[in-house]
Amino acid sequence: MLDGKTIAFLVAPEGVEQVELTEPWKAVKQAGGTPKLVSTSSGQVQGFNHLDKADRFAVDDTVDSAEATSFDGLVLPGGVANPDFLRTVPEAVRFVRAFFDAGKPVAAICHAPWTLIEADVVRGRTLTSWPSLQTDLRNAGATWVDKEVMVCTQGPNTLVTSRKPDDLKAFCQAATDAFS
Repeated sequence: MLDGKTIAFLVAPEGVEQVELTEPWKAVKQAGGTPKLVSTSSGQVQGFNHLDKADRFAVDDTVDSAEATSFDGLVLPGGVANPDFLRTVPEAVRFVRAFFDAGKPVAAICHAPWTLIEADVVRGRTLTSWPSLQTDLRNAGATWVDKEVMVCTQGPNTLVTSRKPDDLKAFCQAATDAFS
């Protein structure tokens, strides 16, 4: 399904919810795609299981050199600290916005829509997220829904969103479908 396709996974150096990185990563690989880890700095990123440190992952590219044109889609894993950090890094925000400008599919789970808000790409879109983001999303012009997965095609690209790790099965399926 994803043969020959490369999918970017954008995360901060610390704070990514590990399962929201590893499960979509596995889904992309199982569908025949090539996942690439992009971060704000080179080296390794620290995964977390909620508030506890988990595994470390090698970074393939950094946002200051990565270009959306090199990828067929983007995954934004959650974790509270991860998107909160990313939305403060102009290069990360630019990288995210470039996928929307190019009409490429994006999948974001849990708190990841914070980065989408900063990139100003949620206006007029329908999304789901961790429930505490619903006011932020509405204030940014989005419609928020409480669903396991939301696939929004009312915009320049397909946008897949989910609420939490419990939604990962549906999120991974919708994301790989969008990337294909």
